[in-house]
Amino acid sequence: MDSLHHRIAANIDPGDGRFPQWSIQETRDFLVIRSELDQTFIETKRNKVLWEVVATKMKERGYNRSTEQCKSKWKNLVTRYKGCETMEQEGMRLQFPFYNELQTIFTARMQRMLWMEAEGGASGSKKRSSGMLLSSEDEEEHEESDREKGNIGSKKKRKVTKGSASTSTHGSSGGNISDLKEVLEEFMKQQMQMEMEWLKAFEAREEERKAREAEWRQTMEALESERVANERMWREREEQRRVREEARAERRDALITELLNRLRRDG
Repeated sequence: MDSLHHRIAANIDPGDGRFPQWSIQETRDFLVIRSELDQTFIETKRNKVLWEVVATKMKERGYNRSTEQCKSKWKNLVTRYKGCETMEQEGMRLQFPFYNELQTIFTARMQRMLWMEAEGGASGSKKRSSGMLLSSEDEEEHEESDREKGNIGSKKKRKVTKGSASTSTHGSSGGNISDLKEVLEEFMKQQMQMEMEWLKAFEAREEERKAREAEWRQTMEALESERVANERMWREREEQRRVREEARAERRDALITELLNRLRRDG
């Protein structure tokens, strides 16, 4: 069992040999912390402070992980999660045991996006909702680009006029909404298909379990019936033996009595 546990942990995150390997429980605790801060990660452009919060919370739980290790671990988990989209459910659980945790996080993101879309907010909210689809790699790229090109970007923003900004915003809003709807529809289709496949597999396993249970009950009932029949036969044989022993004893006593009577007469 320990060797299997070790193989699964090794298959999850080979990681860098310089750092201690992440255990399954440590990874689950990390995902709980990351899930609690997911909405804040989405709404914040620069996530360095948030990763420091994650590392601090990990230390509170007894794990010594740096911000870079936490960020790298999240990136690897997201990459593994994306690679499981074309796999079957059973293979998915064997290759990536944290699939359900990642799916819960991204499903919560999609639900927030749907809620924001239903609210029909301003373009800023639409940009935030579209940003929620970004993977960890995109988040890091945006963070690095903001860090490296902060001054250049601020100068360019000053040069851009209000007219060109409004024109580009209105021109791209329709395309962004249609793309977002297509992404949402595709995601929901995949979710429904996966749920249907899981439900079918669960029903098949349940039917198989019921069949095995019925077969086991029939076998146990047959064994019980056989035991009762054998016990009844044994008792019958014991009764017959007892009757024979009693009859033999009576005959022996009768012979002894007759012999004693003859001896008395002869004497």
